Order: sequence, then C-alpha cells, then structure tokens
Amino acid sequence: MQQLSPGECGDTGEALMIRKFVVYAALVIFILPAMTLMAGGTQVSGETVVAGIVFQEDQFFRLLSLGYQDAAREAGYRCLLGNTANDQAREAELVNAYAAQKVAGLAIAPLNAATSLPVLQRASASMKIAITNTTTNNAPFIVGGYTSDNKNLGATSGEAAARFIRNQFGGRAKIAILQYRSQLPEQSAERVTGFIDVVRRVNPYVEIVADQDAWLHDRAVQVAGEILAANRDVNIIFGANDGGTIGAVMAVKNAGLAGKCFVFGIDTGDQQLAMLRDRDNILQAVAGQDPYTQGYNAMKVLIDAIQGKDYSETKGKTIVVPGLLISRSDPKGIDDFEKGLREKFNR
Repeated sequence: MQQLSPGECGDTGEALMIRKFVVYAALVIFILPAMTLMAGGTQVSGETVVAGIVFQEDQFFRLLSLGYQDAAREAGYRCLLGNTANDQAREAELVNAYAAQKVAGLAIAPLNAATSLPVLQRASASMKIAITNTTTNNAPFIVGGYTSDNKNLGATSGEAAARFIRNQFGGRAKIAILQYRSQLPEQSAERVTGFIDVVRRVNPYVEIVADQDAWLHDRAVQVAGEILAANRDVNIIFGANDGGTIGAVMAVKNAGLAGKCFVFGIDTGDQQLAMLRDRDNILQAVAGQDPYTQGYNAMKVLIDAIQGKDYSETKGKTIVVPGLLISRSDPKGIDDFEKGLREKFNR
C-alpha cells in the first residue's frame, strides 16, 4: 500500500501539533488513571477506591447507595456505584470487573445467595467483600453483612392488618398477595409467611384468593388490576415490597374500590408516605426497612477491614438492622419518618 506523506495527508505543522496535544490530553485524562487503577492500585488521584452494587432503581436502593457513599466519603475513600438491573449475568460482570480493576473492597446487595455467593467468594481473593439486603449463614469470606429480618417485616405489617381485619371485617377477609418469589424466592417467602402467619393467628377464617409475582410498580398495577377484576370481593392486598405496595394502591384506586379494598405493605418512601396521608384511605400501613443504615454499616465494616482494623465480630455474619411500622393511624410517626428521610437525602 502506498504511504502518504504528512503533506499528502493534509497535516500542516499546526495540525500535527493539535493532534499531539489531543493524544497527550487523552493519555492524561483517560489512560493514566485507568493504568493506575489496574496496576495498583486501589487509588485514583490519591483516593482509595471501593465499590457498591445494588440490583434495582427505587428509593430503597437509592438510600442503600447513599449509605455506601456517606461511609466512604467520611473515610476519605472514593465509592464507585453499580446497578445490576436484576440481571445475574450483569452482576457477575460487575463483580469481576471491580476485582480486575483491583478496587480495595466491594459492598453488594446480591441478587441470589445460591448463585451470587460463588462469584463473590472468588472475587474475595483480590478484594474485601461485604453484603447487604441478604441473610446468609454460609459466607465465611465476607467481612460482614447487614440486612433486614424479612419474616419480622412481614409480621410487622401483618400485625397491623390483623387488627384492621378484626375491627373492620369481623375477622373475615379475602386477601390478595403481590410478591417477588421469582426474583428473590427466600426473601419474598419469608415476608409473605410472616404476614400470613400473624394475620391467621388473629383471624383464622381469612382466605388467600390470589398470590402472584409483581415487584415493580408498573407491573403491580396491571397484576393487581387483573386480580381485582376477577375477584371484586378482595378487600385486603399485601404488597411484599416497594413496587408491589405502590402498584396495589394505584390498582385499587383505578378500580374504584377505595373504601372497599385496603392495602398493607413493606418498604417506605415518598410515594408511600403520600399514600398514607391520602384521604382515599387505601394504604393503611407499611413496615419500613432502614436501607441507609444497611449500606452505611456494610461500607464502614468493609473500610475497617481494608484498613486492617479488627472485624472478627462481623466476619462471616449478617446482622439485622431493625425496621418499624409506619401507619395511617400515627400521623406524627409519618412526619418523623419523613423528616429523617429528608435529612439523609439533603446531606
């Protein structure tokens, strides 16, 4: 192939100088930082790098991520954030990428204990690992973990529903459930079991007429709407998570069943607080988790381990972060909870 001279390529001396500048700038801005991260470190611009992974984009995981970031910032670390978007393959890719980049440690909300833990165990050979939002008794390689007691969350919401069913319906009700067993089977089952066990203990004649998966609120609106169309006498819906709860409330409103069908759920956020205050009287109570503290504590113990501090009390363990009930019947409790949310988001 015939070679062209600089003049034939149209490069003047000024153009060559510009090209050299662009190449130099790219080297400084993009390539050198990547080489620093790959080679050694765990430092970028003098900062130690850690990472935090979630698997969904909702207020729960935004608060969890905020906990990651605040703990890292307080320690003077840089925190990279990743979202697996409910994709197990994507989770493995992110974990392996962070391990290859030699970040110092990873705090993660894993999608599935059975399939996620082997990937995390392999990655623990090159970086510290902490987990959130998952209970496991078979992960000695983690520096620690923080989660909710999912059965207790279900029971907390169930206690409020049990009282309501007894007082409003004389102990008899037809219940529909929206859960997420195909996403996180063990966690979803624990919440649903906790709810149903408490409700039936107080009201043994309740009937479960529908039990379906719908954990994102758009899908939950559709599924709950179909349940209500087929079962107009359903008077209680339990949403096992954020999306299921919000979608159930919207479906009841869309069906014109406000005042006839009532919702109890798990997870708290701006929409749930507004729904608890709404005069439509659909959403009665939700059991709230504390995702911020889960994320913050997981990142803190991760950084302690990176810094060589003693973490023997948390090694291989998951520690329960207590939740609480937010109820329509306690307006001050709603206000106090909302104030706490605002303080976290405005830091």
